[in-house]
Amino acid sequence: MHENFSLKPYNTFGVDANARYFTEVHSIEELIEALNNPDTQTLPLLFIGGGSNILLTKDFDGLAIKLNLKGIHTDPINENEFWVTAKSGENWHEFVMFCLNNNFGGLENLSLIPGNVGTSPIQNIGAYGTEIKDVFVNCTVLNLENLQLETFDLKQCKFGYRDSVFKQEGKGKYVILDVTFRLTHRIHHIKTEYGAIQSELENLGIQNPTIQDVSRAVINIRQSKLPDPKEIGNAGSFFKNPTIPLVQFKELKQKFENIQGYPNGDFVKVPAGWLIEQCGWKGKQIGNVASHKLQSLVIINATGNATGKEIFDFSTEIINSVKEKFGIELEREVNII
Repeated sequence: MHENFSLKPYNTFGVDANARYFTEVHSIEELIEALNNPDTQTLPLLFIGGGSNILLTKDFDGLAIKLNLKGIHTDPINENEFWVTAKSGENWHEFVMFCLNNNFGGLENLSLIPGNVGTSPIQNIGAYGTEIKDVFVNCTVLNLENLQLETFDLKQCKFGYRDSVFKQEGKGKYVILDVTFRLTHRIHHIKTEYGAIQSELENLGIQNPTIQDVSRAVINIRQSKLPDPKEIGNAGSFFKNPTIPLVQFKELKQKFENIQGYPNGDFVKVPAGWLIEQCGWKGKQIGNVASHKLQSLVIINATGNATGKEIFDFSTEIINSVKEKFGIELEREVNII
């Protein structure tokens, strides 16, 4: 166990903040041992996966635990379906690539999303018409109150848009150890109708795409407009796409005729990136922090020297300007520490 340990390499924003204590664990036994340490037992806990969904606004006065549980297991259900289980410390994109290399379908639209498998259910991560909940079976968790293992199924996870039980009533009560998905193996359901997938497939000259082709298209699209966290600090999409009542959307449509929206019953999902761009934030930089020049939904550590507080304050200014112009309050997708 380390004391006064820098977390800069463990968050994709590259923010330099220290943890009072830090340790890495590679098994459930090591995790339980760390939690039972008498020196740190009463301190706050911070579990770190890929570090792609946290913003450290100050030093962490507690025990930070890096979860390095590794391993992938496959289990056939029938001729066309497999249960595929990955430990929480597996890198998400590498796990998706493992599935594609073994012809397991269902996660291809989620290629190149940063982070680790263990955090995927917390956010119910999604992209291009697919969400975790579509293929989720269950996850094994450690109950932090009694240090007992429990299993959460689809219903118990209470998945919503970028939401789950682990962000609501279960927040801080469990740590996810592994996740099981139900994936196809022979007959796949190809989703190409979202975003620019279809046009990218056409650019590639592909008419009858495989799951591998869809993944390649998604990777090309993401790489063309999203910065690589290894090159410039960011956490991917910083804000959720807001959902507003249809009545409110119609009123905004009269004032802003180009406003984009995706109807869902009596509500409409509005792209946060469009709202932010209309407020003049795309590519704008204040001090060490900027909104990305190609995707305003992404906030970047432009100089590499930004503090978490600077990034947080920058996001607050975006929220205030969108609220002032459109009457819509953006919600941060990133977990603020």
